[in-house]
Amino acid sequence: MPTLLLLNGPNLNLLGTREPGLYGSTTLADVEAQCRADAQRLGFELEAFQSNHEGALIDKIHEAGRRHKAGEIAGVVFNPGAFTHTSVAIFDAISGVKPLPVIEIHISNVHAREAFRHHSYVSPAAAGIVIGFGTEGYSLALEGLARKIAAAAR
Repeated sequence: MPTLLLLNGPNLNLLGTREPGLYGSTTLADVEAQCRADAQRLGFELEAFQSNHEGALIDKIHEAGRRHKAGEIAGVVFNPGAFTHTSVAIFDAISGVKPLPVIEIHISNVHAREAFRHHSYVSPAAAGIVIGFGTEGYSLALEGLARKIAAAAR
């Protein structure tokens, strides 16, 4: 069964306790469990990885690119957290592993928040973006990724 990679960036390990009024009470473990169920329903396995370290996320993106070429990883759903607004290196990593499809996801509507969150370095490299649907956005992102993968296979 093909595999999807779920990547979560800095501070997402605090889901459920960090600013629950903004991010809700769902934990990262809850998100990962839901994503595993969604992936299975869509015909995929799911691997999940979270790091607060930019280099570790870049290494996972590079690894996913190699595994995509080998037919092991079909695509990535990635919440880069605050690295969205600061990391040219993550943009370069995603750009460097094309045609691996990467869907960018954000729990909150970043465009309704502080001005510095309105710009994404990741978006221009992403195959799609899901923003502002809470943790349900992960399910939407997986669905969209599955559709992109199916369309590319035609």
